[in-house]
Order: sequence, then C-alpha cells, then structure tokens
Amino acid sequence: MLETTIAGSLPRPAWLAEPEALKGAWKLSGADLEDGKRRAAAEWIKHQEDAGIDILTDGEQFRTHFVHSFLEHIDGIDQNVKTVMGIRDNRYDLEVPTVTGPVSRPKPVHVDEFKYVRGLTNHTLKFTLPGPMTICDTIADAHYGRRADMAMAFAELLNQEARELVAAGADIIQFDEPAFNVFFDDVNEWGIDTLHRASEGLDCTTAVHICYGYGIEENIRWKETLGDEWRQYEKIFPALNASRIDQISLECASSHVPHSVMGILKDKIVMVGAVAVTPDRVETPEEVAATIRSAMEFVDPERILPCTNCGMTPIPYDIALGKLKSLAAGATLVRDSL
Repeated sequence: MLETTIAGSLPRPAWLAEPEALKGAWKLSGADLEDGKRRAAAEWIKHQEDAGIDILTDGEQFRTHFVHSFLEHIDGIDQNVKTVMGIRDNRYDLEVPTVTGPVSRPKPVHVDEFKYVRGLTNHTLKFTLPGPMTICDTIADAHYGRRADMAMAFAELLNQEARELVAAGADIIQFDEPAFNVFFDDVNEWGIDTLHRASEGLDCTTAVHICYGYGIEENIRWKETLGDEWRQYEKIFPALNASRIDQISLECASSHVPHSVMGILKDKIVMVGAVAVTPDRVETPEEVAATIRSAMEFVDPERILPCTNCGMTPIPYDIALGKLKSLAAGATLVRDSL
C-alpha cells in the first residue's frame, strides 16, 4: 500500500551531460558514452533502492529528451528539416524535426538499455515512453495532414516497442502525455483511442502520466496565468476513468489543482504527485505526508501511488535525490499511521 514511484526522468550526472538542462548535450562519446549511460542508470537504481522507492525507473539516463530520443530512431522523420512550431498550444516555440513520410520503426529503440537495467534490480520496474498525442505536439507534420492520423501511426510504433519491453521484463509501461492537459477536446475525440492502440495487448500494468510540465521557466510562467484553481484535469479524467489504462498520474504538490478532482478516478490507481519538480527546495517528509493524506480524502489508500509531479531532468542532482528520500519517508509516515 502507498508504493512510491517517480514520473520518469532523473537528472543526468554532470560528468555525463550538461547539468540542469532539458536537453543537455552529452560530455562523452563512443564507448565511453555508452558506459557512462549505464553507470548513471545503475547509480540511480541504487539511489532509488536506498531511498526506499518501491517502483523504479532508469531515470531516462540513456536519453537527452523524453520524446526526441525515441523519434531519432524512427524512419519517416527528417532530422535535418527543421520547423519552428509552438509547443503545448504555443506555450513556447521550438525548432523541431519534421515528419516527411510514413513513419516506421526499423528496430527496437530502448530494449537493449532496458535489459541492462532489468538485470540491476528485483524491484518492480517501470519504463516510460512518450505518448502519441505528445509526440504530435513535439514534432512537425509535412505528411499526414491530421494530428489524429499521425498520432495513430505513432501509437502503432509505440505498441511495437512496448511489447518488446514487456517481453524483456517491464512490469509497467507508462505513456507520458503532458499534451493531454492542453488539448482537451482532442483527448476526448481521439487521444484516448491512440493510448488504447499504444497499449493494446500488453501483458503488464499500463499507466499515463499527465502533468503541467517540467520545472522550466516557460512552464512556470504559464502556470502563473492559470488562476487560483487548476481544473484542467476535470475535462479529461472522466474519459480516462472509462479507459483501459490502469494508472493515471496528476500533479498535486505545490500546485493549485483541487484534490477533489481525484474523486473522478474511481476505478483507477492514482499516481499522486507529492513532490514538486522545481529546483529551489526539498519537501519535508511531513509535507509529503500531508499531500498523501489530502489525496486520501478522495481516493482509498490502496489505490494511491505517491509520486513526483513530473520528470526531474532539469533540476540539480542533489535536490532530486533529496526529493526521492522525502517521498519515501513521507509515504512511510502515512503508512505507519494507518
């Protein structure tokens, strides 16, 4: 009960990549880079185990970005044809690669790295993949013409990858869909369908992570415009509760999300964001426990997984490590009181 987990990414060490950057460049190359990625992943596995985290991830130590590191291995995308596009409904602009033909996955993308991490721990192990809608909001389209069509094409590729990850020992496959918190009509019209295609036939627990974004300046400024109550989840949680996905995440810590929205997810395991992903401070275990107890007013403790709000790639390494320790300690405080 109250098993702890993280949303996905953890900071890459400063000897491996540019620190505190969303897409920090690698500092190593060739065989040294591959060895470094494995060392970084092994260190985070041990950190999570030592902190008392129950459901582990590789911290995305093998990737520079949660979306583009998958797309770099997909045919039909021209990495040299750059298009400037607004991300998350024009929250900020980025120059991104362009889909110029039918997409296909010529070979597995993350399976070898996952097999290595699987061999490091007996804990429950989760693997994160970008969701179809979020992919389509992170890359330009010069081929499909409709986001729904491109998302379904990517969902098929994600399903191929996820099936091989499950065969390699993944206990949970999580699709990261921050775009769900922006394009509400699309979520209800076709977004859930693409998630179902991506997760079709998986013999494991499935999850979707939905947040308000990394703790970067663009997202912080956007959050300041959302008012005193953030009710975006109310527009998508009914459809998600009716979906075939097992676990749903939401951002709670240091946010203006009314915790009552969790009551909509009556049939799901709820990943409750109990630590923020901002770089300024580490929550105390008591603060984490207070967030969990608040969630318990709307969700039975048996259905709660205390979690991070989002990935922690852009924050300092020691801050992220402290947050993991507080997350586990806060969950223990609540568990011991029940």
